[in-house]
Amino acid sequence: MSDALVILKAVRKVFPGAKQPALADLSADLGAGRITGLVGPDGAGKTTLMRLMAGLLAPTSGAIRVGGFDPMEDAGKVRDFIGYMPQKFGLYEDLSVQENLDLHADLRGVLGAERVTTFKRLLEFTDLARFTARLAGKLSGGMKQKLGLACALLGNPRLLLLDEPSVGVDPISRRELWKMVHELIGQGMAVVWSTAYLDEAELCDEVLLMNEGRLIFSGRPADLTKRMHDRSFQIRRLTGNRRQLLARALRRPEVMDGVIQGRNVRIVLRAGAARPNLQELDAGPEAELVPVAPRFEDAFIEALGGGPGGESVLAERMKPIPGDHDTVVEAVELTKKFGSFVATEQVNFAVKRGEIYGLLGPNGAGKSTTFRMMCGLIAPTSGRARVMGIDLKTSASQARQQLGYMAQKFSLYGNLSIKQNLNFFSGAYGLKGERQKSAVAEMVEVFKLQPFLDMTPVTLPLGFKQRLALACAVMHEPAILFLDEPTSGVDPVTRREFWTHINGVVEKGVTVMVTTHFMDEAEYCDRIALVFRGKIIAAGTPDQLKERVATPENPDPTMEDAFISLVQQQSTEITT
Repeated sequence: MSDALVILKAVRKVFPGAKQPALADLSADLGAGRITGLVGPDGAGKTTLMRLMAGLLAPTSGAIRVGGFDPMEDAGKVRDFIGYMPQKFGLYEDLSVQENLDLHADLRGVLGAERVTTFKRLLEFTDLARFTARLAGKLSGGMKQKLGLACALLGNPRLLLLDEPSVGVDPISRRELWKMVHELIGQGMAVVWSTAYLDEAELCDEVLLMNEGRLIFSGRPADLTKRMHDRSFQIRRLTGNRRQLLARALRRPEVMDGVIQGRNVRIVLRAGAARPNLQELDAGPEAELVPVAPRFEDAFIEALGGGPGGESVLAERMKPIPGDHDTVVEAVELTKKFGSFVATEQVNFAVKRGEIYGLLGPNGAGKSTTFRMMCGLIAPTSGRARVMGIDLKTSASQARQQLGYMAQKFSLYGNLSIKQNLNFFSGAYGLKGERQKSAVAEMVEVFKLQPFLDMTPVTLPLGFKQRLALACAVMHEPAILFLDEPTSGVDPVTRREFWTHINGVVEKGVTVMVTTHFMDEAEYCDRIALVFRGKIIAAGTPDQLKERVATPENPDPTMEDAFISLVQQQSTEITT
């Protein structure tokens, strides 16, 4: 294309000792005034490609031109040409917002009057002017990303590289990020946006879909999506168990993919396949198959060979947990204060056995604090947290034996091998002797960890890190699972694999509490509590929350619409 700012010709990258190339003969042109989305499963090569464009890696072969320059031979010129926001938060958490800006301005040579003007513009642009004295480590996830974006924009780059900037960011902050980036491309900047959110990929002008280092599609998202015409359906008015129906549907050869959407089940058929028989699926006498618009995510899953199916080896090996549908997790007037800051205030909820209960809310709303209190990791200031009838304030150690906890941030030991982590956590959960050996061996087999046992977690791809974290949380077969953003940053195929396991163990009687910023995942929950500024502002089934915000203009709102509308309504009430 004539306006290409980045030209990639047969770019190949092979890391020493790797069995296959990280990038294999990739060619593409990236234009000015456009957002190019990089999408693909974990390990596809997206971050490697960004680092090559930024001049942080040298290609094994092929050619790269950024603004007409070679990123390795003309590193100084390319550095001034681009802004790069890495996947992991790359700022200094022990420095304030202003100190981070000062440091990056020094590195980019932004001085004098230009510096003053630029800081004022960026702080206004990102709405961070009120927080210049706050330590970066104390910012919410959305504010951290805004600060990272501000630092990447110092020096007025013409090419902006954003490596998964919205991971761990709530829907409101994601929309704000997108609004800011659209303003930038309106000024002629080229933006490359790597993302695990495929609804974001649909917003890009063009996408590069990658898998195992190869480019398998390049073009407008709509051009890929239209391949799925007449193949996406919802099973509505179903009776019985949604999770069991989804599992039955995914066993059918004509069904390529499927997810739960509130009270409905959404399925995608293989090319040329006939519609499934709802009677054979035991969907109920009134069930109907309703065509729905295809999504980019449908085409993405097909391009990668289909979804992972509906069978959970983990659930198959788990013993059923006995008991009726009594309350097994309960918060009563739960309050936590850190000094004068109120993280949670009089939170109340009760979760029944075998239920998936979701806590949603913006970054900093108090969800993770609530989780840590419910797991006995921190003590409440007031109120009670009970698990299986056990008060966590007085008998935390006893209660923890009933729990499995997967933390928001990867919390395993980076200096221990995979096998050592499994041995340590199984021991921490009270497993010993032959039972411990058997549990560790089973998790290795279930999560396919055998090739990685001698590696440390930091060297694992993200999807396998999350598998390891889940393995450590479930190996003692807990009655209750606390999952704090368990799939943050992983690709849609891996997310489906996780939810197949979650659905499966719930059918065995396990109770699950989960937080997530993926609103599609919230649809799997039986009930949801929406948390804002430490308080529950709305509660109900996913469909009940969506119905609360339905309007004549938007009669069928998404879960993201419900999240944003309910939070904004509450924010307006507080400010007025």
